[in-house]
Amino acid sequence: MLRVRFAPSPTGYLHIGSARTFVFNWLFARHNGGTMILRLDDTDVERNSQESVDSIFDGLKWLDLGWDEYYQQSDRGELHRRMANEIFAKGLAYRDFTPSVATDEEKAHTGGPWLFNADMRNLSPEESDRRAAVGEPFVLRFRVPRATRDWVKFDDLVYGEQSKSTADIEDFALLRSSGVPTYHMASCADDADLRISHIIRGQDHLTNTFKHVLIFEALGVEPPKFAHLPLLIAPDGSKLSKRKHGPVVSVTTYRDAGFLPHAFVNFVVLLGWSPKNDREVMTRQELVDAFTLEGVNRSNATINFSDEDPFDPKAVWLNAEHIRTMPVDELAKQLEPFVPKTDKLRQIAPLVHERIRLLRDAAGIGDFFFVDQLPPYDVNELIPQKGDLVLAKKALEGGREVLAQVEWNHDAIEAGLRAGAEKLKIKTGQMFQPIRVAVCGRKVAPPLFETLVVLGRETALDRIAKAIELI
Repeated sequence: MLRVRFAPSPTGYLHIGSARTFVFNWLFARHNGGTMILRLDDTDVERNSQESVDSIFDGLKWLDLGWDEYYQQSDRGELHRRMANEIFAKGLAYRDFTPSVATDEEKAHTGGPWLFNADMRNLSPEESDRRAAVGEPFVLRFRVPRATRDWVKFDDLVYGEQSKSTADIEDFALLRSSGVPTYHMASCADDADLRISHIIRGQDHLTNTFKHVLIFEALGVEPPKFAHLPLLIAPDGSKLSKRKHGPVVSVTTYRDAGFLPHAFVNFVVLLGWSPKNDREVMTRQELVDAFTLEGVNRSNATINFSDEDPFDPKAVWLNAEHIRTMPVDELAKQLEPFVPKTDKLRQIAPLVHERIRLLRDAAGIGDFFFVDQLPPYDVNELIPQKGDLVLAKKALEGGREVLAQVEWNHDAIEAGLRAGAEKLKIKTGQMFQPIRVAVCGRKVAPPLFETLVVLGRETALDRIAKAIELI
């Protein structure tokens, strides 16, 4: 059965690149009727933090995709050690007692390429057992087969056939001197135990895969199929990183700005993948139906952002497109965290539906709905086209008289104001603009008649009266 996994390390917030990896795995599993596994790779105790764990789960839950099975790598240490010792028992690993590697086994050798310590690699089993028995610290290293094997090869489902000479692979650590497994050992042990069939991850892991193939083979397990994804890069061509680019690469930054989860998913899928018909705006089910690894590109994908605007214009456009297709009731619910609390949100939502790109925009576009008193505005804004303040006052007084008497619904308000303009012998635009500015505080606003209905008669009349006083 097809089984994939997403295995984040809790050392920071959920990176947009990590989110894309999760989405690709999820889509691949759902497209093929497989199983999606979430595994928290939390064995790096010194760098892990509960804050990072919470942030990862916050981001993943917001994506609203879900997973089928969940594991914590820290709960599986005994499995990792057992499998490492199985490799050792087969003679495919050895103890390295070099003092300098006891605490820093991954970075002990400097000054040039390092493959192995000949004294340790060639240590007799008897001497190795003796030194271990007296408590001498050691690192367990994989014995890369150089004399009997020239190459490690695998076929990547994105980048094609990959190969590396065994003469260029160092004897990497499986267990640290503390007994804690390294990333390579823990990851492969879990993948083998969980029967992972496909490993879909970032291209930056491609070089690790040669070591992982050796571990799987040493365990007597057929290696999973590998698919490495192109990197995400910044506009300047640098790798997108938390350290250099800050919150702009965090999934929760998008959430807090008012992106819809399915619009964000749509955006990240298009970073390095495309459907055969080049569609861009796609529902979740359309993505599931269309997703294949054959659609993944080999070239890196650029996220376009700047100091002035942290969001890629395409991401914002996609979000606006998805907002426009949302049912109004759902939009109103999504807007709740972004606007002041009001019992009129269901009525306001249709008025901002076509005007917002991000959910947070609603608070600015419809700000006049959420206040009792409008902030000060320039009285000259009340002047209609080809008019003056005298005409503005005339329109406001006539409009207020109409609005005080009509039934309070769209059609009655429209008919009343049009009749009022005709009575005053002014153009309808010269009637509508001063009223719009009076009730909204600006010229550009949602449709006037719908706005008046939502504001209510009392508020509308009060704001028009205050505008007349300004003139």
